[in-house]
Amino acid sequence: MQGIRTITLDLDDTLWPISPVIIRAEQGLYEWLQEHYPRITSRYSGRDLLQQRLDVAAEFPDKSHDFTFMRREVLARVAEAVGYGTDYVDDAMEVFMAHRNDVEMFPEVRPALEQLGRRYRVVAVTNGNASLERIGIRELFDGVVSASTAGAAKPAQRIFDAAVEIGGADAHETLHVGDHPECDVDGANNAGLRTAWVNRAGAEWPDHLQRPDVIVRDIGELLALLGKDH
Repeated sequence: MQGIRTITLDLDDTLWPISPVIIRAEQGLYEWLQEHYPRITSRYSGRDLLQQRLDVAAEFPDKSHDFTFMRREVLARVAEAVGYGTDYVDDAMEVFMAHRNDVEMFPEVRPALEQLGRRYRVVAVTNGNASLERIGIRELFDGVVSASTAGAAKPAQRIFDAAVEIGGADAHETLHVGDHPECDVDGANNAGLRTAWVNRAGAEWPDHLQRPDVIVRDIGELLALLGKDH
C-alpha cells in the first residue's frame, strides 16, 4: 500500500447497503403513481415496469449504463401507453430520487472518509445514480465519476481512466476500493489500478479472477491498513 496518492471508491454496497434503498424507492414511486397516475398502475405491475426497463436496455444498449435515462424512458412510455402525457416524468423521478438517496451509511464510513480525505484525493466511482449532494457527503470527495458521465459502466476501463484523470495520480498510484469482484476489482486491475476488495459478508474470492491487492471487511479496516502516516 505504499505510493498511493488517490483513493477511488465505489458507493452502493461499499459505503451503504443498496438493496433496501432500491426496494423503498421502487415502492415509493409505485405508490405515488397509484395516487396521481392510477391508469399506469392499473395496467402495469411493479414486475411489468421492471420488464419495461429490461426492454429499454435491450433497445438502447449504448445507454444501458445510464439508469436515469432508462427510468425516464420507461416512465414516458407507460404514460403514453395509457393516455397520459410525459410532463410528469420530472416529478416522478424526483419522487424516486428522494427515496434513492435516503441511504444509511455503514457506521465506520463517514469518519473513515474524513480521515482519508486529509491524506489522499478521494474520487467516487459509481455505476449508479446516487447524488452525493443529496446524501450530504459531497464535501468528502474531490470528484465524482458515474457511468452516465463517463459513458461506460464498471468494469469497463473507460470509467476507471476517467477516475484516474480526476484523481490526478497515475493508475499505479490509485487504489480502487469496492465490493464487487468483477465490476470493481477485476475492472480496476485490468485498468492498471491497485485494488481493495471490501468483503463485508466474508465471501470466497472467485478463483477465476486476479486477486485484489488487499481484502478488508470495511472502510475502517482499510484506513487502518493504510496506516496513520501518509
